[in-house]
Parts: sequence; structure tokens; C-alpha cells
Amino acid sequence: MTNVVRREPNAINTMLDELFKGFLVRPLGDFAGVPEMQMIKMDLKEGEREYTVHAELPGVNKEDIHVSIEGNTVSIEGEVKKASEEKEGDKLLRSERYHGKVSRSFTLGQEVDEGAAKARFEKGVLELVLPKKTPAAAKKLTIE
Repeated sequence: MTNVVRREPNAINTMLDELFKGFLVRPLGDFAGVPEMQMIKMDLKEGEREYTVHAELPGVNKEDIHVSIEGNTVSIEGEVKKASEEKEGDKLLRSERYHGKVSRSFTLGQEVDEGAAKARFEKGVLELVLPKKTPAAAKKLTIE
């Protein structure tokens, strides 16, 4: 005897939606499986001579932020430290704030001049000004 499985009309659409959920919608730089609160959100702008990055790091102290530049790859790391404010007799009912390390790396279209790069942190937003490295002029060889 054959088992008959009956599905609602929209069940197949729902299954396909779940299977491909976000597959074509998410930008390539999105982190699959990383909770949103652990991902550094940022804006990246390109000008003629420099890139400008604004990265949100709420709850991170200036001393706990580390930025590294290697060629055209930029990495931002920070740590949100848990502030212990529990008083005797208090009972924590719900905790939604993230505590721990956050990081993000991205690649730019052109190498960055590390020596001229600048960073500023104000009101939970890290601003990076990353000047583009001027490409070396092509050397013309003389054929003997």
C-alpha cells in the first residue's frame, strides 16, 4: 500500500522559499549564519583619491578596536565587554545585548597607502579614511 502525503497548496512554495531564502537577495558580502548583532555594519564610499569607511561599533571602547591594512584588504576587530551591573537581589529576566568579539574584513579595488590612513572613533562609529596608493609608473625597458 502506498502512503499518500497531502500538502497544502502553498506548502511547496513555502518549502522552496525556505530552501532559497536569501540566496539571491543577500549581497555577496553578507555573513551566512552569523547573528546580525555580531556583524559590524558599515558604509563604504569611494572618492577619486581615497576610500571612506563608517563602521558601527556600539558598546566598544576606543582601546578595544584594532584596524589592520594589508595591501587592499582591511580588517576591523573590536570587543564588547560585559559590564557587570548586577545588584544583590536582582534577577536577570532577559539579556539581548551582545558581549564578545566582533570582526569584519573586506577587500578594496585598489591598494591603500597605510602610512597616510586615518582613523577616528566617535559616538560608536569608527571612521576610516584610506588614501589610495598611487600606482607605480610603468618602467619602459630599452631593448639592446
